[in-house]
Amino acid sequence: MARIKGGLNARKKHNRVLKLAKGYRGARSKQYRIAKQSVMRALTSSYSGRKERKRQFRRLWIARINAGARINGLSYSKFMYGLKLAGIELNRKVLADMAVNDAAGFASLVELAKGKLA
Repeated sequence: MARIKGGLNARKKHNRVLKLAKGYRGARSKQYRIAKQSVMRALTSSYSGRKERKRQFRRLWIARINAGARINGLSYSKFMYGLKLAGIELNRKVLADMAVNDAAGFASLVELAKGKLA
């Protein structure tokens, strides 16, 4: 039986990594060993970045809701508690969008929350 060498598989593996490293600067996109390290780090960062993005959006939404609530004379925490007492289950994404684009509708929600708090 003939011996099979691993050259073809190694070449495929190298090309796969080098393709992912395309656009990197210098040896990071040309040399396999360095490209492999850069790609591994980049893939790790992109995975954790997808988790981080969710946290950043939540922080942005809370900041917008807080700004809109304070304009109408209520803090963020009291506003959210008032909405909970009123039985209004809108998520922070929708509330933040209302605070920015629909000031009148958001003001009516704030008044509703104030009414439940009093």
